[in-house]
Amino acid sequence: MTTVAETPPAPRGRRPMSERRRDLQRLEISREAVRLFRAQGLAATSGEQIAEGVGLSVRTLWRYFRSKESCVEPLLSQSSAAFVAMLRRWPRDRSLEEHLIADARPSSPTSPGDDEAALAVIAMSRTEPAFRAIWLVVHERSEPVLAEVIADRLGREPGELAVRVQAATLAAALRITTEDYAVALADGVAITGEDMVARLSEAVRAATHGVIGEALT
Repeated sequence: MTTVAETPPAPRGRRPMSERRRDLQRLEISREAVRLFRAQGLAATSGEQIAEGVGLSVRTLWRYFRSKESCVEPLLSQSSAAFVAMLRRWPRDRSLEEHLIADARPSSPTSPGDDEAALAVIAMSRTEPAFRAIWLVVHERSEPVLAEVIADRLGREPGELAVRVQAATLAAALRITTEDYAVALADGVAITGEDMVARLSEAVRAATHGVIGEALT
């Protein structure tokens, strides 16, 4: 007698969300959270308000983030990812500061306000330790890329101590310049393109002591 294998029942419950959809949802939450943080401050903003702003339950919000403070991470990460991509595009016929100015572009072409929002978080990090911790962790991701770029131009290995130290120093210089810019914007100080060029140049050359910068050009 021929038996027919039974088809197993379809699994119940929600289908797992794709990584792309999850990232987009996290970014949407991040935008709303930062909007609220800028409007009313961190202390006055609750998880309930953030969840309501994006049409989610509070329980669902905490599936995406461990705390309301951590909601800023996707916007900062998006900005950091754009910066890392810019470093990888650094051509050999330009100095780093020239490249940073010439290659500047929005981290999200479809949402140009994201860069301003990220800068607002960076400015708030001067008084909010939780934001500060997240910002430092996110920015640190640029160091390995800087090490790869520097090593490639000097014919050395990214893992060499001198290269890693140089990359960390340069990353710190760029971080400080970004923080100064973010704070100036938050305080309503107008910064011209020429000012930014001067500040970037000063930061890069201070970090490289004028030696690596010359070798890399």
